[in-house]
Amino acid sequence: MNFNALRFLEKIPRIWKMAYGIICLWYFINFTVSAITEWRFVRPEYYVLWNALFLFEALCVFIFLIFLWSHWLSNFRQIIQIIGHLSGLIIFFMTMGTLSYFFNDYMNGLVYYDHWKEYMIELLSWEALRFHDQYIITVGVYYVIRYFQGLQIQEQEKSELAIRNREMQISLLRSQINPHFLFNTLNSINTLVNTSKDQARKLITQLSDVFRYALDAHGEQMVKLSKEIEFIENYVRIQQVRFGDRLKFERDIDPTCLNSKVPPMILQPLVENSVKYGIGPKPEGGTIYLTVRRSGSIIFFEVRDNGLGSKAKKVMDGSSSGIGMSNTDQRLKSYFGPESRLRVRSNDRGYAVNFYIEDKEFSTKEQQSKKIIEPEKINV
Repeated sequence: MNFNALRFLEKIPRIWKMAYGIICLWYFINFTVSAITEWRFVRPEYYVLWNALFLFEALCVFIFLIFLWSHWLSNFRQIIQIIGHLSGLIIFFMTMGTLSYFFNDYMNGLVYYDHWKEYMIELLSWEALRFHDQYIITVGVYYVIRYFQGLQIQEQEKSELAIRNREMQISLLRSQINPHFLFNTLNSINTLVNTSKDQARKLITQLSDVFRYALDAHGEQMVKLSKEIEFIENYVRIQQVRFGDRLKFERDIDPTCLNSKVPPMILQPLVENSVKYGIGPKPEGGTIYLTVRRSGSIIFFEVRDNGLGSKAKKVMDGSSSGIGMSNTDQRLKSYFGPESRLRVRSNDRGYAVNFYIEDKEFSTKEQQSKKIIEPEKINV
């Protein structure tokens, strides 16, 4: 039985234990001050102190019961809660008033019903407020804690929703390497096995690197731009096996950007968009240009091609599921703010999409270097 009681107490959240302790401490101070005052100036008898102690112990038990009563009532409609607390208030007054009568009058020989009735009526004049306050304050503390717990639960639900949203984005991220890409690559490998085994092995290695990077990206941890560029190059090389000389790839990367952090696979939908809708349908093919430039702490990215551009028959969205570009746009805004959205230009000479991000680490390092340089200038 004691073991079950301990298990029950362990399940009680710490906030409720703290609230119970604070309320009991508050009334302990009140009872102590009032009892000592009455003992010193009104009735200099020690039983006054004992009576206050017994009433305080009874009150602590009732505070616990009031918490349980309030918790049970919270499962019902508001009108039921109000009726329940009015009933609880009456029961609490009658019980605590009777205990007060027992310790004060009954122990002094006033043992009849009329004595109890007279004592309770006298309590209704002023002393009743003391008992009512004890009940109301306890109930008020309960509902205040419940209110803030509700806010905390809402925040937790928002966090869980954000996590589920992130998991959905991760699923979308994985789906960006769509099945058509895999099937086409496997067909290319199957063809190369009979013509060039070395090239087939190389293609398998590149494909495994692409999928390893895609699987590692599930944590949504930021990666160095150099890793992202390496992934894009492997992806394009695989596509070049399929398209041959019809697909060319040129890059213009500022070396100072290579150590900057970017979300994984942020460029892949943009490149796939160019391959699938710009270069692929064009008989003579074309070139994809990847540009990365820095201006202070701002890094500019652009993927453009000289494919069909505005003449493309399908909407350029970067994935077979139709979520590649929109997913990339949402991820950029989530990481770097609304200004880091995708900006698209399309005409009959090709298609281009660009965005920019702020390299906060570079900005911090730049400020630190200024702090180091400035004292040196002063010394010179």
